[in-house]
Amino acid sequence: MKGLFGLVGLLLALAIVGVVIKKQLAATQQVVPSLVPASSASGDPAKPPATVREQSQQIQQQYKQAVEGAMQQARPMPEEK
Repeated sequence: MKGLFGLVGLLLALAIVGVVIKKQLAATQQVVPSLVPASSASGDPAKPPATVREQSQQIQQQYKQAVEGAMQQARPMPEEK
């Protein structure tokens, strides 16, 4: 009986830790906007699609902007007790 309570307690603790980890991971995820090709963004169908190099630079620029935007956000101040 004692072993059964120990096992149930262990499973309950594991479930609680799993829920907390899931909430923490969900809070740190950020939605990244989808990549729009340069030709469709400008509306000029005669323009050839972007090269791999241009796409890579565009992705790098978007990532840099996302990181800078995250750095600009104010951190929440802890409540004083």
